[in-house]
Amino acid sequence: MNTITVRIADFAVGASDAVLVTNGIGSCVAIALYDPSARVGALAHVLLPNEMLSASSEPAGRCASSAVPVMVRRIRELQGAGELQARLIGGASMFAPLLIPGALSLGARNIASARAALAVAEIPVVGEDVGGDHGRSVRFDLASGSLVVASVAKGDVRL
Repeated sequence: MNTITVRIADFAVGASDAVLVTNGIGSCVAIALYDPSARVGALAHVLLPNEMLSASSEPAGRCASSAVPVMVRRIRELQGAGELQARLIGGASMFAPLLIPGALSLGARNIASARAALAVAEIPVVGEDVGGDHGRSVRFDLASGSLVVASVAKGDVRL
């Protein structure tokens, strides 16, 4: 197996010989895309809810609206994108005491932007482990499509 680590504000794409891993998902959102028939997938570690909050020279994985289209294109280049499905992980409210009453946390805004980007791309969300107040890590095995979310708060969760 070829293990590929996805860093914050980045993404990776692979075929059935790859395992995509990302750690330290707090208010960020991990977006996993998978084509089960081709066993091709992608994983992004999205940092911000929209492009307006990021620098003009943003990497494609910095926000969902730029990450999702690039991931779909790269999956197609690997002969995938027949029937894509998505899973969302993260979007925790890590800094709740700093919130203005009634304001959405950065995590909630990241979740909403990921869902919106997937809706535009017409990719259904088939599993999610989002929200809460705890961090997570992801291990995404593209051979089987198995995605395991690890967290201290909930233990391992399979999506």
